[in-house]
Amino acid sequence: MSSSGTSSTPDHPSETPLAPTGAPAAELTLAVALAQDLIRCRSVTPEEGGALALIDQRLAEAGFATHRLTFSAPDTPDVENLYARYGREAPFLLFAGHTDVVPPGDEARWRHDPFGGAIEEGLIFGRGASDMKGGVAAMVAAALEFIKANPNFPGSVGFLLTGDEEGPAVNGTVRLLEWVNDERGDKFDQCILAEPTNPNVLGEMIKIGRRGSLSGRVVLSGKPGHVAYPHLADNPIQHLPALIAALKEVPLDEGTAHFAPSNLEFTTIDTGNPSANVIPAEVHVAFNIRFNDIWTPETLADEIRRRITAAGLGERARVTFRPTNATAFVTEPGPFVSVLSRAVEAETGLKPALSTSGGTSDARFIKDYCSVVEFGLVGQTMHQLDEHVATADIDALTAIFRRVLQDYFAPAR
Repeated sequence: MSSSGTSSTPDHPSETPLAPTGAPAAELTLAVALAQDLIRCRSVTPEEGGALALIDQRLAEAGFATHRLTFSAPDTPDVENLYARYGREAPFLLFAGHTDVVPPGDEARWRHDPFGGAIEEGLIFGRGASDMKGGVAAMVAAALEFIKANPNFPGSVGFLLTGDEEGPAVNGTVRLLEWVNDERGDKFDQCILAEPTNPNVLGEMIKIGRRGSLSGRVVLSGKPGHVAYPHLADNPIQHLPALIAALKEVPLDEGTAHFAPSNLEFTTIDTGNPSANVIPAEVHVAFNIRFNDIWTPETLADEIRRRITAAGLGERARVTFRPTNATAFVTEPGPFVSVLSRAVEAETGLKPALSTSGGTSDARFIKDYCSVVEFGLVGQTMHQLDEHVATADIDALTAIFRRVLQDYFAPAR
């Protein structure tokens, strides 16, 4: 691991104008210009691609103490990360996100260069425009604008940015959080993660939690033999209906106040048998469960084993589960969620739904250090060819985050 910091003082700087941050085109706002610059950084996991360096420079110019850290672990790529803080007092509001992106695929199939940041008819195109360089640009721009107008606000603003969210998620947010806690001793009060949370329109959804994810595998054993002599064999495939019924027929639960019912989906059924005239010895069945806060990975694994045994498959079934760091969690609605909800409604006219839907995110790590909510851009095109978002949405998201900062650090708070 290595780190470096750049800051003239750990406290608020004097009230001086921001240093120049480059020369974006005159017609582009700070947030859109920054999003364009970030898209032009080829930061495909685990490559940093210049994205963190760009943000580091912008934040340092504004008076943030910044730290670039690279973490390593066996059998995983080294990953660079960024931590930055402005101010030393409480309350401490953290913004989190990632600058790494998934590969673009066949670049010739893109309408525009996936790393060009082209803007056409109010849309900005490029890998990461939605997930999540547009969101990162909005939160950085909001903080820069807020600090320029309020350099001595009562509290601290920070950024926790990784290059490993789309990858193994080993040397990214989880390690950076440990470093901040153990080496810096910094304690966050709340966090906003700017993942693309809105399904269709900016302002419709805030994520206040996430479901857990548990993957498992069942190997049903039989006795191999010639298909012409089935009485001398035991085909394990014939036991699949009992297994499927045991795991799917009765729901795992009925859901909770903030979560839908837990759901198990079978993802692979395979015998590994290349011969048409051989009864296989085993059938391998893989599944994944997205589970709510009724369960832990341990209690859920116990329930799966119980169901398999109750179905009479215990002697022929071997059950294993993959390690998981994705447990269900929820940030209960309260003052912090209300600050974000009011800001969203004020800027968009929409009252956002409070949701726990979707997949996993780095919020699963952050929730161990402070309460965390997620709000970002529309996610319809994330990971797709011609990924894009509306530039107006980037500016609206910036205004939402700026309003959150204003309200969060208001003297009456």
